[in-house]
Parts: sequence; structure tokens; C-alpha cells
Amino acid sequence: MVRGTNTDGTMRVYCAVTTELAEEARKIHNTYPVATAALGRIMTGALMMGVSSLKNETDSLTLRMNGGGELGNLIAVADSGGGVRGYVGNPFADLPLNPLGKLDVGGAVGRDGTLSVIKDMGLKEPYVGQIPIKTGEIAEDITEYFAVSEQIPSCVALGVLVDRDYSVLASGGYMIQLMPGASDELAEQITRQIRSLKPVSSMINSGMSAKELFFTVTDGFSMLMQNETIHPEYRCTCSKERMEKALISIGKKDLEDLINTDGHAELCCQFCNNKYDFKRAELEEILARAK
Repeated sequence: MVRGTNTDGTMRVYCAVTTELAEEARKIHNTYPVATAALGRIMTGALMMGVSSLKNETDSLTLRMNGGGELGNLIAVADSGGGVRGYVGNPFADLPLNPLGKLDVGGAVGRDGTLSVIKDMGLKEPYVGQIPIKTGEIAEDITEYFAVSEQIPSCVALGVLVDRDYSVLASGGYMIQLMPGASDELAEQITRQIRSLKPVSSMINSGMSAKELFFTVTDGFSMLMQNETIHPEYRCTCSKERMEKALISIGKKDLEDLINTDGHAELCCQFCNNKYDFKRAELEEILARAK
């Protein structure tokens, strides 16, 4: 992933190639093509949003969509350094192709629900922004979120190309944002430029790197690209300690019932599928500490 601005700082651009990231998510969740495409898109969107708005290593941004479609909950969590993890409620969602012959991500997400953005930046309360889902196509809804909730004119493009064997051929996206002071002429220029571009998944599948994508998207503009390249990585933060907190959160009675009935507990992380086993003695110790 790369990022940069035009020379007067009125336009910010982020470009990411996330093919390996999306393929890792596919393997973890064993997704069918439409779920693979949705998960790759929302993770790429969260990646760019996280890098653009988070400052500290411990900060996180959660992007959540549930439009009432077959996919159910669709979640991506990103940090400031390119780490992302994702989850899809129904990884086996399977819809016919849309009228354009493409994977019907919008139909699988649905349009009867909300898109939520939660930024945890170490403050007393996290920032929460929420809008109704407009199309379910993810990129269009993120663009709408920026316009409505943050008043930032933006264009977000996301794409995932899935092969016949269900593996990810190409995944990535770009995000263009106009800053205060941007002229109407600049907005018109970048609009014309975007309309002339091929789909982002096609450009990545042709072999474009994030840097090449950056200069293709901004062709004709005077740009400054930051030297730092961010490497997207599927990064889960689960641990046995976090799972202990989850067990404590179910309450004294339920924890006692778990000890007396099953005598053990196995918890599975929804993001990475790692399993954590707690024996009776560990559960009793957790219960004692919780008291």
C-alpha cells in the first residue's frame, strides 16, 4: 500500500494491492466466491481507512456492514500499520451473477441495514459513525459514509477477482479524498480521470503494483508519494488472556454452570479460527479471580 498527496495538499490518495491478504482470509474462512469478494473488499476498505485516520499503534478501526442479505455480518478491523482481520457471518453465501455478469456482492450484502465505522483511539469512548446502506457494493457505501458522516468528498474503488478454483487472482483498491481548499476544477478533473480507468481488479490482475496503481489513478496530476510502503497483513490480536476476559464477561452463574456441566470450555476466535481450550481447573481459577 502506498499513499500521497498532490503538490498543494488538497487531494489525498491511497492505493493498495491486497491479493495475498484476501487469499489468506479466504483460506481461514473457507469462503465461496461472493463471500471472498465481499471480505476482500471490506478488508481493503478498512485498511485504507485505518491508515488514513489512525495515529497510534494501539488504535483500531472497525468497519461493519449488515444489510440483511445472505452474508450476514461483514466485519473488518484494521490498525494504523497495515494489519487487518475480517469476518463474514455466512462464508458459504452463493448467489447468481448480477446482470453485468459479476459476483453479486451488493445483493449478498443487502440494502436493509447499516454501515458502521468505529474508531478506538484510546479515548474514554470510541468514535462511532453510522449510515444506512445504500447499495451494498461496499465501495459506494464507504464513499457515502465519508460524504455524510465526515463531510469529506471521496471516491473509493474496491475490487476482488476470484479464480475458477475459488482462489483470489487479484484484490485491491484506491481511495481519493479532496481536502479543504480543493477547487471545483480539481473535483471535475479527478471525476473525469476516474471514469476513464479500468476496474481496479483488472488493473491489479494485469500486474500493477500499488505504486503503479497510484500513478495510473493520478495520471496528469502533480503528485508527491510518501516513501514509506505499508505491507498489508492478516493480523489477529486474539490470545488466551483475551478469551479469559470473554469467559468472565458471561457472568458468575453461567461460568459456574459451565464448570459443573461441561467441566471445560473451548473458545474459537471468529477472525482467525484459533481455538483455546480451558480445563476445569483453569475455569475454576478464572471464576475465583472474577469474584
